[in-house]
Amino acid sequence: MKHWVIVAIYLLGFLVSFYALSGLDFAKLLRKGSTGKAQVLLLMMALALGYLAAQFCLVLVGFA
Repeated sequence: MKHWVIVAIYLLGFLVSFYALSGLDFAKLLRKGSTGKAQVLLLMMALALGYLAAQFCLVLVGFA
């Protein structure tokens, strides 16, 4: 049961960070015509931020 809670926290952290980062326009930061790279950047940043947020929550609660 504990493993499902950890997976759910990681998934929730990713979804919340993806939602928050989707408000930013990464296409403006990159060269013109590189929207695919902007989407990959958004995904990678959401994964990293979601991991960090989930780790913080897990340490705070005491699961990790």
